[in-house]
Amino acid sequence: MLKTEILKILRDKGDYVSGQELCDSFGVSRTAVWKAVNSLKNDGFMIASVPNRGYRLQETPDVLTKSELESRLSTKWLGRIFYQYDEIDSTNTELKRMASADPALPNGVMAITDNQVAGRGRRGRAWSAPAGVNVAMSFLLKPDFAPDRASMLTILAALAVARGVEETALDNGADQKVKCSIKWPNDVLLNNKKLCGILTEMSSELDFIHYVIVGIGINVNLEEFPEEISDIATSISLECKKKISRASLVDAVLRAYEDIYETFLETCDLSGLMEEYNSRLASMNIQVRVLDPKGEFTGISRGINSEGELIVDKEDGTTELVYAGEVSVRGIYGYV
Repeated sequence: MLKTEILKILRDKGDYVSGQELCDSFGVSRTAVWKAVNSLKNDGFMIASVPNRGYRLQETPDVLTKSELESRLSTKWLGRIFYQYDEIDSTNTELKRMASADPALPNGVMAITDNQVAGRGRRGRAWSAPAGVNVAMSFLLKPDFAPDRASMLTILAALAVARGVEETALDNGADQKVKCSIKWPNDVLLNNKKLCGILTEMSSELDFIHYVIVGIGINVNLEEFPEEISDIATSISLECKKKISRASLVDAVLRAYEDIYETFLETCDLSGLMEEYNSRLASMNIQVRVLDPKGEFTGISRGINSEGELIVDKEDGTTELVYAGEVSVRGIYGYV
């Protein structure tokens, strides 16, 4: 796409690029270059046009347009095919519709929107993404491992978001190094406040996965929250005091997921990722309260095992492996 390629050149060059150079690079006419540049301007990109000097990118808006995303993405396969929407009900729902209509939908395809109006979190909870400030994206995987392995993909997503947020915050000029933590299994936190929602959904048979959809919603440049959640939720910009490029964040998270997923596929468990996950675990060696399907209990969290289960030393001296249920961590989300 000409717009995307011109945007890449202008961003990489950081100076004026002549119209003739752009024509020669892409084998197009000056009129085609002029139209593409004007289209970028209409998308909000501030591009200076000076006779005998050419074009120069002065300012990049925080947009999730197709051209901006294409110019940023540097993954090998994840998200390289994507569908961008100005507004949609849910990116997970959209990918399920697409997968139902086209069983040949390729591995790694992504849906992303600037405004998600009917997003869902775990246990049917709502997850909204207001226009222009957050990231709401989902991608489709077609793994060939057993369905009982798929639950760990949500833990991979949490690790990817943590890595991506830290990288992007640093690149966007955060005053200090940002460190994300994770509340088991997949709540990504900044300063003990929730930053991200992750929802993984699967279509499978007893021994075969048709597809897995990983949905990720990240609070990026949101400046305020409803009063009822203001004590437990936050955004990257609120914590870093910097505006964050959402397109750069998307690229960083997808690159991180690619890397983490490849590690996971070596063993189809978390043995190669346990150390990193446990180093980020907000409840490591801290008291937790577990609302387990078998009943509530308290204990000390000792991290996860290779299956993603939370190891909890109970007060009676026994050890419990928690594979499902709500886990409250002392000092987080109001649990004291």
